[in-house]
Amino acid sequence: MLAISVKDLRKSYGDHPAVKGISFDVPEGSFFAFLGPNGAGKSTTISILSSLLGKDSGTVSVFGRDPEDTETRRTIGIVFQDPKLDRILTVRENLRTRGAFYGLQRKERDEAVRDAIDITGCTEFADRRYGTLSGGQRRRADIARALVHRPRLLILDEPTTGLDPRTRRHIWELVDRLNRENGITVLLTTHYMEEAAGADDIVIINHGEIVAHGTPTELRERHCSDRLTFIPRDPDSARGMLESRGIGFTEDRGTFTVLLGRTSDAVPIVTALGENIESMEVRTGTLDEAFMEITGEVME
Repeated sequence: MLAISVKDLRKSYGDHPAVKGISFDVPEGSFFAFLGPNGAGKSTTISILSSLLGKDSGTVSVFGRDPEDTETRRTIGIVFQDPKLDRILTVRENLRTRGAFYGLQRKERDEAVRDAIDITGCTEFADRRYGTLSGGQRRRADIARALVHRPRLLILDEPTTGLDPRTRRHIWELVDRLNRENGITVLLTTHYMEEAAGADDIVIINHGEIVAHGTPTELRERHCSDRLTFIPRDPDSARGMLESRGIGFTEDRGTFTVLLGRTSDAVPIVTALGENIESMEVRTGTLDEAFMEITGEVME
């Protein structure tokens, strides 16, 4: 079953088209990454999916229903870029309030709050005021808020912006566990390419249009090259060998770089160089390089 299906979605703000007829599907239980530079149309699309914004045309469904349907909204949990919890209330009080919004009765609500606190690792600070928490603790509480009504789809809109690398890693361990172990479908927007590397599927949007779609491996293979980098003992000999075989290369202060069609293409080059290699490295293309090739912009 599809968690999300988007067909020819269009949305404009006045004369400015923000989303220009995009289409994509998100299978239930998958981890889907939605990437693009600022102003590309990501937030507009997320707002339409979560019924915060109406579309101009096209079709959008969440688990086969219209996003504006009341039952559909109960299937979605959203972690926004900006905090949405009350700074004065404790984490537990915030979650109880959130559960009440969804009509959960006291016993069911308390159980749902306990589950959300446990699964997100908020137990240690559940009874502290939200405003006193660290950035990483707040993010865990924000995710708990999104989970308290037990949604099937978790939408994360750049959830780790502003967090240090260690805290970001902990948040993504949590998100991965929610997806892989609990079966929650995850839709992510992010500016951090390494966070998208673990996705099942990636859509890259630019200027309101989808410019690339595939798995992380497929995007790397299509849009960037592996490379062999080596330092020879005898640069003249290495240069002559490469030129005689018609192998393109660049040279910078004694370091040679050869772009490869595939990783295994390095083998005959290394064999031909033999003992002339002082040191070497074969590196696969990265998502950062693929993104830059696709959009012409650099991601964080």
